[in-house]
Amino acid sequence: MEQQLNGSAFVRHLGDLSADGRAGYAALADRVRTLLSDGRLAVGTRVPSERELAAALGIGRGTVAAAYDDLRGSGHLARRRGSGTWTALPGEGSSSTPVVPFAPTSASPSGIASDVIDLAHAAPAAPADAMAEAGQEALAELPGHLVGPGYDLLGLPVLRGLVADRLTAQGLPTTPDEVMVTAGSQHAHALVVRALVRPGDRVLLEQPTYPNAIDLVRHASARPVPMALDRDAAGRARWDVAAFAAGLRESSPALAYLVPDHHNPTGGVMDAEARGGVAAAARRHGVPLVVDDCLRDLWLDDPVPPPLGSWATVPGEAPVLTLGSLSKSVWGGVRIGWLRGPRAVLRRVATSRASDDIASPVLEQLVAAALLRRLDDLLPERRAVMAARRDHLLTALARALPDWHAPRPGGGLSLWVDLGAPRSSVLVEAAARHGLHLAAGPRFGTGGAFEGFLRVPYTHPVDVLDDAVARLATAWETLGVGAPAMLAPVV
Repeated sequence: MEQQLNGSAFVRHLGDLSADGRAGYAALADRVRTLLSDGRLAVGTRVPSERELAAALGIGRGTVAAAYDDLRGSGHLARRRGSGTWTALPGEGSSSTPVVPFAPTSASPSGIASDVIDLAHAAPAAPADAMAEAGQEALAELPGHLVGPGYDLLGLPVLRGLVADRLTAQGLPTTPDEVMVTAGSQHAHALVVRALVRPGDRVLLEQPTYPNAIDLVRHASARPVPMALDRDAAGRARWDVAAFAAGLRESSPALAYLVPDHHNPTGGVMDAEARGGVAAAARRHGVPLVVDDCLRDLWLDDPVPPPLGSWATVPGEAPVLTLGSLSKSVWGGVRIGWLRGPRAVLRRVATSRASDDIASPVLEQLVAAALLRRLDDLLPERRAVMAARRDHLLTALARALPDWHAPRPGGGLSLWVDLGAPRSSVLVEAAARHGLHLAAGPRFGTGGAFEGFLRVPYTHPVDVLDDAVARLATAWETLGVGAPAMLAPVV
């Protein structure tokens, strides 16, 4: 969907450009590239004219003209005859290296150039032996499924049964007919939004939250309503149940999306008392909850409380819909997830899904089933590796960047680092020049918030983390710690 931004709206997207000491046009051009790269600025957006943007920024038109020329040269802006200038991404024939959006898209195995360290995506490498064993097991089982049509809108019964057993063991009693298999948890979330949200509806989201959840709401032409997370004395995220209830009462959202276990990006865990309060508030206001539990199994210190859905026990109350997958606990390339919810809601979601998706692939479901059977054997080693990498990264950051503050998360895959200064976007731009791919703090919120924060995953081996921290410290040093330079005009 094409959009148009006037000068003042575009300036709000750009944020503070003064922290970059380079020539003004270069700082402006790089900020636009960053916004396009991490999805805060949509491709196909009409940008204001040079004169309008110069007036809104309070700088010379020549600076904006130079920036626009630079962006057209790199393929990030394109003129349309008679209709102005529009955002774009470099084509395959461009001499410029394409920027990488929040989800990897390039042809290289890691989604980015081989000499670049990717700290934008918190995703571990696969356990190769377990994947190979699961693949062989799935192929051995496949002939038994070839006699049928291969279509099952809800998913293979064997996989739904394994998911139901796992959720029940975690404290959320579940039967197979309360589970739908999907192409990952994001697909499950998209199906729920498609079934339950209409254009103009409000959707309550934690602030900060998973970037693709924000995008999903906007793509549905709905309105994200941010609910700020509180922080304890150590800087760890915590949920204010009273504020959540007030948000439900005041915004009357179509649904609310929560990540209660190893929250992305903060790493926070919702305690049992808060889970009960959140479920009760949703019940009082009749608001369905979408609970993203993809990181639940990755506790590194202590197990987390039972799933939030276990507090929703009254039939007919506002449903709690639980999303899950193997993408974080095993590998992102396993594109199988699930949606757990009341049968009536699943029927509604299935009706919406049938028009364009039909069913999840059989072979991939068999692989997922094989992985679920051995998941409890895999997890102890996965947790030990991630805990060691987390502690190593915390030590390395404290040594190289002592003014930064990173609370120690009890699980998950990343740190949520307080930079002590609102320079996240300009740091991302500087880091890119040192071969480091990052996601700026504002990517995890709405309204340009979190310029003072940066998510740093610990999914890489420790030698790669050491290299990444060294590059990060060098990039931070180039920004300076004194008074920021002002946006300089081009004359």
